[in-house]
Amino acid sequence: MAATSTSKTPLVPRSKKHQPSWYRRNIARPLSKLNPSKLFHPGKQSLSSRSIYINEELPSEFYDKKGKLLKNKKYPTNQNVTSKYTIITFLPRNLFEQFRRVANIFFAAINILQFFPKFSTISPGLVILPLIVVLAITAIKDGYEDIKRHQADHKVNHSIVHVLGGEGYENMNPMKSKEKTFIPAIPLPKLKSRKAKKAALLEQQERENGQANEAPPAAEPRGQDHNLSRMRSQVSNWQDDPEAGDSPNEIGWHRTIWEDVRVGDIVKIYDGDQFPADILICSTSEEEDVAYIETKNLDGETNLKSRNGVPGLSHLDSARACTQAHLRIDLDAPEVNMFRLNGAVVNLEEVDEEGQHPIHPVTLETTLLRGCVLKNTAWVIGVVIFTGADTKIIQNAGRTPSKRSKVERQMNPQVLLNLFILALIAMVCAIVDYFNEVRWNNEQAYWMLYADTSGDNPSINGLVTFANAFITFQNIVPISLYISIEAVRTIQAAYIYWDRNIKYIKNGVVTRTTARSWNLSDDLGQIQYVFSDKTGTLTQNAMIFRQCSIGGRIYTGDGQPPSHPTLTHIHSDPHQIPKASSGSSDSEETARNGDEKGDDVKVVLPKEVLAPFHDAELDKDLAAHDTEQSRVLHGFFAVLGLCHTVLAAEPEPGVIEYKAQSPDEAALVQSAADVGFVFRGRDHNILKMSTPFSDQPDEYELLHVLEFNSARKRMSVILRKLDEDGRIFLLTKGADNIIFERLSKDNTQKELKQKTDQDLQYFASEGLRTLCLAYRVLGDQEYETWAKDYHNATVSLEDREGQVEAVSSRIEQDLILLGATAIEDKLQDGVPETITDLKRAGIKVWVATGDKLETAVAIGYTTNLLTQDTNLIVVREGRHSIQDQIRDALEGFFGEHEVTRTISGVSSRSRPSHEAPNLARINTGVQSLVGRDNGTRPGGFSLVIDGHALAHCFEDDETESLLLALSTQCNTVICCRVSPLQKAQIVHLIKDNLGVMCLAIGDGANDVSMIQAADVGVGISGEEGLQAVNSSDYAIAQFRYLKRLLFVHGHWSYYRNSSMILNFFYKNIIGIGVLFWYMIFCGWSTTYVFAYIYLLFWNVFWTIMPVLAIGLFDKDIDDETLMALPELYRKGREGRYFGIKIFLYYLFEGFYQTAVIYFFIHYTYVSTTTRGDGYDIYIYEMSTTMVIGAVMVANLFTGLNIDSWTGWTYFGILFGPVLIWLFTAIYSIIPPSSFYTGVYGNDVFLFRSAAFWFGWPFVFVIALLPRYIIRYLDQNAFGDDIAKMRLVRKYHPDVNPETHPLLGGKLGEKDEKDDNEDVDQNRDDIRMQRINSSNGNGGQQDSPLSRYEELESGTAQPAAQQGRPSYERNPRSSFQSGRFGMHSQGRGSAVDMSTGLSQEPSRGYGFTMEEGGVAIQRMQSRLSQHSHHSNRYRFIPRMGGSTSGTNKEPFQTAPIQKGGMAKIRERAGSILSRKRAGTDATHHSGSGGVAESPTKSGGFLSPGGGSGGSGSSPLKKKQSTRQWESRGPEDQDEGEEEELGRDLGSGQNMAPPEIPRV
Repeated sequence: MAATSTSKTPLVPRSKKHQPSWYRRNIARPLSKLNPSKLFHPGKQSLSSRSIYINEELPSEFYDKKGKLLKNKKYPTNQNVTSKYTIITFLPRNLFEQFRRVANIFFAAINILQFFPKFSTISPGLVILPLIVVLAITAIKDGYEDIKRHQADHKVNHSIVHVLGGEGYENMNPMKSKEKTFIPAIPLPKLKSRKAKKAALLEQQERENGQANEAPPAAEPRGQDHNLSRMRSQVSNWQDDPEAGDSPNEIGWHRTIWEDVRVGDIVKIYDGDQFPADILICSTSEEEDVAYIETKNLDGETNLKSRNGVPGLSHLDSARACTQAHLRIDLDAPEVNMFRLNGAVVNLEEVDEEGQHPIHPVTLETTLLRGCVLKNTAWVIGVVIFTGADTKIIQNAGRTPSKRSKVERQMNPQVLLNLFILALIAMVCAIVDYFNEVRWNNEQAYWMLYADTSGDNPSINGLVTFANAFITFQNIVPISLYISIEAVRTIQAAYIYWDRNIKYIKNGVVTRTTARSWNLSDDLGQIQYVFSDKTGTLTQNAMIFRQCSIGGRIYTGDGQPPSHPTLTHIHSDPHQIPKASSGSSDSEETARNGDEKGDDVKVVLPKEVLAPFHDAELDKDLAAHDTEQSRVLHGFFAVLGLCHTVLAAEPEPGVIEYKAQSPDEAALVQSAADVGFVFRGRDHNILKMSTPFSDQPDEYELLHVLEFNSARKRMSVILRKLDEDGRIFLLTKGADNIIFERLSKDNTQKELKQKTDQDLQYFASEGLRTLCLAYRVLGDQEYETWAKDYHNATVSLEDREGQVEAVSSRIEQDLILLGATAIEDKLQDGVPETITDLKRAGIKVWVATGDKLETAVAIGYTTNLLTQDTNLIVVREGRHSIQDQIRDALEGFFGEHEVTRTISGVSSRSRPSHEAPNLARINTGVQSLVGRDNGTRPGGFSLVIDGHALAHCFEDDETESLLLALSTQCNTVICCRVSPLQKAQIVHLIKDNLGVMCLAIGDGANDVSMIQAADVGVGISGEEGLQAVNSSDYAIAQFRYLKRLLFVHGHWSYYRNSSMILNFFYKNIIGIGVLFWYMIFCGWSTTYVFAYIYLLFWNVFWTIMPVLAIGLFDKDIDDETLMALPELYRKGREGRYFGIKIFLYYLFEGFYQTAVIYFFIHYTYVSTTTRGDGYDIYIYEMSTTMVIGAVMVANLFTGLNIDSWTGWTYFGILFGPVLIWLFTAIYSIIPPSSFYTGVYGNDVFLFRSAAFWFGWPFVFVIALLPRYIIRYLDQNAFGDDIAKMRLVRKYHPDVNPETHPLLGGKLGEKDEKDDNEDVDQNRDDIRMQRINSSNGNGGQQDSPLSRYEELESGTAQPAAQQGRPSYERNPRSSFQSGRFGMHSQGRGSAVDMSTGLSQEPSRGYGFTMEEGGVAIQRMQSRLSQHSHHSNRYRFIPRMGGSTSGTNKEPFQTAPIQKGGMAKIRERAGSILSRKRAGTDATHHSGSGGVAESPTKSGGFLSPGGGSGGSGSSPLKKKQSTRQWESRGPEDQDEGEEEELGRDLGSGQNMAPPEIPRV
């Protein structure tokens, strides 16, 4: 076998590697070191291991020589601080942040300069007032945002927890002092426990009756289960707890706020409470010291997980026992790894036989992490071991960053350029003025009298002129720009809040989309990468049991009420009594009575399960007791009801509610209950289950649980039925390939396996999660022998996991197959459509989740993140290093060499049937990979990488660079098993190296670090609390709202802000440009050409309103079009609305217009007098004409740049011109007796002058003519897609871009109604399969607008010539097991870089599938949406597109000789031409026809000749081009397909292959 390639030859040219600009390298990066978040917060201190002492004095090493506590021995407080400011740090830090803007530094310097009399223009106080106003408004806005953070922190820090306290008990462990937030603390509510209330009542009765009563009885624990005898109290709240501490001196559990919790405190957590810190479990309300917790704040999963108490601390189950404990807890230093915690507890009270104190291990399984919630456990007593910054959840989070928008960052070099121009102007003025004064002095000019004094000479005057030039031309950097941007962004945030289309209403509660950071609205329009969490963000984490295959028969469910009484779950009010479903045979009154039969109980539908299951044929088969099928059905549902870790809670008598660790298990156990196999609960090791065959519940003794892990991919339980026979059963459920290889070898099992395998293929085509069930009866002697070996393995200190796995595998053999289940994973509404549209917009979507690999990939298919024509590359820990895997993937898929895969010489025909194929890695200069057409499929590549591989990548710079190169070549990336810190690292990997705009979206505390690391963080305000929302920049209620937030609000905000800023700079160039040209005629003395009042009001009144109108009301296209055509987002994503080039053009046009304004009017006035009396004109007559013309030009130029005209826009455009006319008329008649104006009399000289009335209109037309011509051509001749759509909307308002087929739209309502009456009108999509025509355009496809133009111009060719899409609609209800128009082999193959082997398309996602299992065959099912329909479309052969070579597949795409991303894009086709269809927007390869629906008897999905009863897979197809030799029918008993490397799909699933079995 050839060694793995470790060649160091250059890989794919990394053209995507971001090269910082000169400004960023030399100015921005050095300044970024002055980050306020780093300057105002101390750096991370080095963490060390710790020892915590309970009821023990601190040792001497905690103190220095003077007896003072060492600082490194003090633990951080439990205070949560996400705010940026305090009252003390607000002013310096906020000013520091604002003065990071170059413009603010400039204005401060200019204002300071004007405090000197030599340079003053008006009062220095008035000069600095605008800067103060700008800083104050920005500070108020920042302060308001931070007050909201303080309030959120305050709410968390003042949550209630119950800590052990009282007289004589003291926690000696040292803590650091808390940060002062200067917000008054909320006083604790004055509550009394029931014990204290009873004591007070009795005391009052004693006083009233004058007689002594007995001591008050202790409160009776609530919630006792009369069926189960428990010794520990089941009190689940503080008020009912007899140990509640009401007075400070009383030993008990005292109410304390979170921020006062200390390391070493002993706390009691009640059911439903959240853990305030990382806590070591001592004891729980359960006899086995088991606690059940909800970890959704850590990993996003809403299912329950179990934690166990430290065995040696179970006696600490009361307040009195805890006060007498003497412990030392030794722990490793706090770390960010969420899956590792090491320590030990030393019990100082006891001594073992050797005279040593007993030591008990501390692991993550004995620890409760901060942020988790206690569920289904009355109480837990534990010791606080980590607080505040040392807790896992905060270790994985970071300080709130100070984010600045990309537009604002781009403004800094533009402001610097303007300052450079200003300095150049000032330098020219100073130099010319100096030489003029020297020359005039030599000529003894009369105006230079007394210019030879020491304080007034040409050299000094040159410097004064230099400074004066800065003051005269200071408006080249507009101070009002920043305040205008802040105002506009604030109102844009209000627009987002007021948008009804992204407002979510559930159970009467309205959740609006909220902008928590107001300065990032334009960043929403430039997003290039989206990083998303999975659980809770893309999925609801809810399941539906859809179908099952039992004994070779498929039961699909009929939607009728279940056979067993089921109660609907009331989510809105947990205290409300559940309502019985219509299928319930008993009334609610019967449910409440306690005298019903023992098996007459009702099951509440778990919140993770959306619907019950019922099938009439199943009930009929089950009722036929004497048949074999009835026996198999009994065993099948018995396994579902017993092989699990589900808890059966009893919220009220006669009602059972299941609490599962995963939604899958909840759906499986609930389906068994729906059929009548009701799991009644567990009493210690006794399991109870009601069945339809007996009146009383059956009882089973639980002997062993062989738990699921990533290597086993299965779960088993060993039970002894408590009846006369006492038989021992092994019940197993797991992935199909794992179960199949452990079945008995008789012919009956072989036939059933083949039928079940066919059914699994069918389930996979429906997009369902699959699972196989089997069982075995064990002999007593066999079990006893095995049990001893298993016990020895569990206590072994060497290779414990390996020994346990070996012993477990030994018993899990010779199984009897029962059948398979199929579960649907419910997505959030609109997720597939949203992801499809994000991809159409050119945005790359990454999913980062803590789930296992197969779960993440399965969701990838159902959410349209992955498609059937996608090539999957999996990188994870395996037999090859991570670096080699990534390098081989780069060279193999994106290098210059051909990728091949083969089997060594022996073909399957000459190989014995019991031998596995000999796989060889052939060294062809690159990684040899299976699959002849691997890497040539049209759907591009997707990378799947796990957390362990990411850890290796981030530890090595070279591997990290390789990962960056590989990930940028892939369309989508899925990161699984990642920690919260790794989520932030992958964001930084892309953001810092590529310089692209990144958005991160999540809903839990595990997403906080990712949200803070991204340019824009979006939090989903869902079921997982507010941790993500509190750290986010935008808060939405549903993932689907992200589409409108980006495509509409983001696009508009970026377009508006960019246009507003450019026009701001332009209008200020107009103002100072006229002054500059006058320097030629005033000796470069920096004299103002017009009255200073006009310059003073330039940015305040004359030109401010049009740019504000752009920022608030302009829109280049309407929202309906933006939502219907995501491709229009591209211009913003590429940052083409704002940049240095377009900025320079605006400057150039501004200088051109000022030249027109100045020189035409100047020479008009100075050539001859414009007065009727013949006198020379005064300068202000000429300059007032100039300023009026300049204002008119500046306002109307801005108007020409506006695309959307409203009443407010007209008002903004006309405001400045009207105001300056009125002001000039009034200001010109103010007599000098009032105050000197300089323009007095202009009403006579100006308004009666022909030069005035012909001057400003003339320059107005000449100045604006180029802009008008450019705008006309841009709109009507050379416009982009947005310009064309504006024309479509204007001249064809009846065209609906949402439904028009040539714009990639959906079916119109009329077409839908004509085709099928009960079709979902809002969801049924057109299947538009565009095929390239024979003229060969190299894979390039036209945009929706070009197709529309062909239609309108009459040049559109027929479908057969043009390659037009052809489609047909054949909707079928998914609830009736309808097909989705896909060949079952339509999923692409996969290549696992950890093994170098390819894997055939698999039969489906098994609930325990992971490494080494069958690849995921998740079709893009519409089941996860509320559409019940699926369209089948026919394939059209490519016209003249026959492929060369021996490959005869009709839809093989010819390889394109291009490199890098261009090659991938052309394989995938232009996204602009993709159809609107959300869940079926993929191309198909393979069979030219559509598969027929299967029958329950098998033989489904076999066009062109299936195997029938031959025993081979129905999916087999003979193809001569395969390099994998197929196996004969005799070899199919191992669950293998006929060929290992099909290319009927287009994906390259790199998940681990199923190793060939012997």
